Amino acid sequence: MTARHIVVSAAVITDAAGRALVVRKRGTTVFMNPGGKPEPGESAAETLARELVEEIGLEVAPDALHPLGSFEADAANEPGHRVVAEVFRIAAEADAVSARAEIAELRWITPAEAASLALAPLSTEFLLPIAWGS
Repeated sequence: MTARHIVVSAAVITDAAGRALVVRKRGTTVFMNPGGKPEPGESAAETLARELVEEIGLEVAPDALHPLGSFEADAANEPGHRVVAEVFRIAAEADAVSARAEIAELRWITPAEAASLALAPLSTEFLLPIAWGS
C-alpha cells in the first residue's frame, strides 16, 4: 500500500541566538516546525504567511519568505501518511511569537535541546539541519 501525501507549507524560523522555533499542537506529543495545509487557491507562501499569523501571531508578507524547496518525510501525527512540505526560511525575535489557535506549546531550541525532544521526521531529517547549517 502506498502512503498518502499531505501537502503543507512549513517554516524554518531562527532567532539572533541561532535557536530554531518548534511548536506542538494540542492533543499531540511531537514538536514540529510551524506551518500548515493550504486553503483553496493559496500559493505555498500565502499558506505559510496565513498559518504563521494564526498559529504564532507572526506577520510576514508572503514575498518576504525565502524559499528553500520541497521536502518529504513521514507524517508525525498521521500514521501511514507522508508530508510534502514547501519550506521557507525567516528570522524572528523570540518575543515576537506566542502560541495561538491549535498550538499548545512553542519552544526555541538549540541542537543540544533537540536531542531530548520528540520531533517530527520532517524537522529532524531536513528542517532543523537547515536551521543550524548542518
